[in-house]
Parts: sequence; structure tokens; C-alpha cells
Amino acid sequence: MISTVLDLLSDEIPKQEFSRYIKQLKFQENESKSDTIVFTAPNPLIAKWIKTKYCDKIAHIYESQTGHKPTILIKTKDSIEGVKKPVITNEQKVISTILNPSLTFENFIVGPSNQFAFSSAQAVAKKPGSSYNPLFIYGFSGLGKTHLLQAVGNQAIHLGYSVIYTTSEQFLNDFIYNLRNKTQDRFRQKYRECDFLLIDDIQFLSGKEQTQEEFFHTFNELHSLNKQIVMTSDKPPKKIAGFEDRLKSRFEWGLMADVQPPGLETKISIIQKKCELDGVDLSSDIINYIASNMGDNIREIESAIINLNAHAGLLSQEITLEFAKHVMKEQIKEKNKNITLEDIIKVISVELNIKPSDIKSKKRTKSIVEARRIGIYLARVMTPNSMPALASYFDMKDHTAVSHNMKKINELLDSNENFKIRVEEIKNKIASKDS
Repeated sequence: MISTVLDLLSDEIPKQEFSRYIKQLKFQENESKSDTIVFTAPNPLIAKWIKTKYCDKIAHIYESQTGHKPTILIKTKDSIEGVKKPVITNEQKVISTILNPSLTFENFIVGPSNQFAFSSAQAVAKKPGSSYNPLFIYGFSGLGKTHLLQAVGNQAIHLGYSVIYTTSEQFLNDFIYNLRNKTQDRFRQKYRECDFLLIDDIQFLSGKEQTQEEFFHTFNELHSLNKQIVMTSDKPPKKIAGFEDRLKSRFEWGLMADVQPPGLETKISIIQKKCELDGVDLSSDIINYIASNMGDNIREIESAIINLNAHAGLLSQEITLEFAKHVMKEQIKEKNKNITLEDIIKVISVELNIKPSDIKSKKRTKSIVEARRIGIYLARVMTPNSMPALASYFDMKDHTAVSHNMKKINELLDSNENFKIRVEEIKNKIASKDS
């Protein structure tokens, strides 16, 4: 019966979540009774996630099959075997937050662009309230700040600490609700009696004076008690508009860590990891194509992989490079729609240390010829300009000269892996200019 219930559940929830979480449950026949069904999960994080999201649904499906609704218990392996868990002090200390248990340090892909932020987050998770308090992580959207923030929370929970994770919007809504209902004490108890306060996208409290006032006092209370505060933002504190100076200065008390756009190798590693987690089989050519053409926003890259896999499944189609290009055509077009020839020349000039005027000139030195060819190639693949238009822009005789350069650079891309990587890096920087 249990296998039937879980099979029915798999039809009602996302396949990804079923694979990651529900499949890890083990039915405990000896522990179960007619009115109580007991499962074990491999760790407390997955147990809590399933309790929060799926226990009621499992019970409902069981009732539809048997006529009576049981209580669903999710235990961990340690609790079944009678192993004692670490004692949590402060009597009623509880974990009053919902984190995604899949966002951990173990599955965060580290590269030069995020190494410092990653190490900083690990440090505060292991030793909260010390010199890195607060930790302020900032960077553009989609680069992994939320993953790091939740990884801190998941690690802290594993070590027995109480954690509050919230977005600035949730914090604001919670404050307004308790203010209207005159239950501010309940709000303060929630946010000031935790070991870790993790706030995502703090910049959205901009201009919210009453909420900032409350957060100011919450911050002071936690900091004075050596409780760890971690925040994320799209900008460093000094550049966030609509915040009081006293709050900005407190954001800088501890450690600031920025997350930069990932390089090509890091993006390839991220895509490979995502494919491994989701059971998606992509060739190295397809992975390189996605990494080179989808910009730096990791959420958008993950969405592209999910979309590609869904198309392949629904159409019973093998995922080839041509199929991937077809499916992702509109996404790539959207990424490139605002790119101009000037953007391309500017990035190439910086990356190859060649004057923009030289790239567009008739000079024939080896470095300038190479830069010009890269410019022509990227202009052709990243903009809607025709070959005659490019011939005019690059001061060439006619479109046949553009065609000749395209042929030469395609030969280099096929034969020289280092050159290919360099061109893809430049292409990625151009595509990311508005990220």
C-alpha cells in the first residue's frame, strides 16, 4: 500500500522534488501502526522539508485508498536507532524557519568569482557572532547569494542553532501584520530570540522608515548578544538608496563579501552539477553552448536546462546541440537584443588591450587582425546586422571580406580550444553587460 501511495504522490508533485526528497524516505513497517505511518529521512533537513510540504498530502492519498486517514511521522535514522542528538540549550530553542535543504555548501560550485563569499559564509556558519558579524553578501541577481544564505542556515540548524531566514518582503509584511494587530512583542520575540537572523535582499526595505526603525533595534539587540546576522543585497551598503546612515554603517561593522559574475569554467561546473542533480544528460558541446550564451544569471541558466529537458521529454526527442539551439533560440535572442556593435568593440578592446579605433582600422598587425576577426564574428552571431552592414562598420571593401573573416575564425574555433575559450569568455562578458 505504501508504494502505491508514493506512486500516486509522484504524479501530483514536481518530479524534481519527488526524486530529491520523497525517494529518500524509508518506510518503517515495525514502527508503523494502523493509524500511524512512520518514515525515516536521511537527515533532519529533509525530514523537516517533507513534514512541512507533503505529510498532509501523503495522509490524504492514503485515506483515499484505505478509507481512514493516518498520522504521518517523519523521523531521522538516528532517532529510529536510539542515537542521542546534541542537546539544544535555552529550553524552548526551536528552528522557526523553512529553508530549502538542497541549498548547502556541499553543492555550491566555488570559483574565483565567489570564493571569498563562500569562505566567509562557511566561517560564520561554524563560528557565529564572532568578528564577521554582520556578514553582508552583495552582487547582481542570480549569482548564488540566496544559495549561500540558505547554506549558512542549513549548516547552523545541523549544528543545533535556531535560525530565522526571511526575505525583506516577508520581514516587512510580518512587521505590518503585528503592528496592526498590536502584537509587536510576538514579532520581537521571533526575530530577537534566534541564534541566526538571515535576511535576503535587504535593499527592498529602502524607504520603509518604520520597518527600518524596528530592524535597527533588532540588529542592535542581536549584535549585542553575539547572535549572527547575515544579509544579502544587490549593492554594497554605501550604494543602497533610501536607508538611514546609521543602518548603513552597521551593515559595514562586520565583513562585506561580493559575489562576482562567474567565469566560463565555473558556469560549466554549475551546469554539470545541475544536470547531475536533475538527471539531465547533456553533452559537453551543449553545456558549453549554454554556458557561453546564457549570460551569468544562474537562475536563468537553471531555468534553461529545465525547459530544455521538458521539451525533450514531451517531444520524445534526444537532446542534440541543434535541438538545444532551437529550444533556446528565444531565450538567447532575448539576452542579446540590446547588444550593439559599440558594446562588442568596447569589451574586446578592454579584454585584448587594443584601441577601439585600431579594431575598426585597416591595420594588419597580428593582434589587431585577431581582435578585428573576433569583433566581426561576435557582431555576426550576437546582433542582427547583415554582412554588408558589418563591412561598412569595419571599413571593409564589401560583404565578401566579412565572409572571409568568418571562415577564418570558424576554422580557428574548430582547431584551437584555447582560442575558443577566449572568444567565449569575451562573448559572455558582452552578453552580461546589462545583467
